[in-house]
Amino acid sequence: MQRGLDISVGENYHVYNRGVEKRKIFTNKGEYERFLRLLFLCNSTVSVKYDRVKNALLKDIDRGEPLVAIGAYTLMPNHFHILLQEIIEGGISAFMEKLTTAYAMFFNKSHGRVGSLFQGPYKAEHANNDEYLKYLYSYIHLNPMKLLDSKWKEKGIADLHGAQDFLERYRFSSYQEYIGIEREESLILTREVFPEYFQETTEFKDFIADWLSFSPHQPV
Repeated sequence: MQRGLDISVGENYHVYNRGVEKRKIFTNKGEYERFLRLLFLCNSTVSVKYDRVKNALLKDIDRGEPLVAIGAYTLMPNHFHILLQEIIEGGISAFMEKLTTAYAMFFNKSHGRVGSLFQGPYKAEHANNDEYLKYLYSYIHLNPMKLLDSKWKEKGIADLHGAQDFLERYRFSSYQEYIGIEREESLILTREVFPEYFQETTEFKDFIADWLSFSPHQPV
């Protein structure tokens, strides 16, 4: 983690990192899926041997007590974003060390490489007010739009329905949980400890649609 930021129990943080030299850290579906499982497995006060549980359903794994609460996440080809709440002292630091170390070891072994995979320590920003925390739900979940159109923020969205459909089908984020899709990865999240901004799935969809519909050329 970068210096100068104090992590406190009960507070929320936007945590992110990217590949060293902006390299891809996810090159195939299996690598994305490995990281997703590690988001669950590494969120534990005890060590869990991946090989012992690699074929088990997440609901059948006893991982011990969690270190953090995860509110949202998105995996991108060369970086990731996670919304975390510190629930025990030192939890975020311990979780991020376990997560990035476990994934880097797997990735390096798979690709026959050595050395750092990530661009230094993880970065974290304190979501210290309600406005910024709610904004993070759009920022994190809209990141995959760069894969559909890297200039969408500058140009605006021509096909709103197509953009929404793309986000709903993107499996490597927590978007699907917020639109009511139940899947194994739902266990990664601990949504109940975060503010209940979206009591209905329609509220979340409308929230995202508002951001997608924002025109960069309209007067502020």
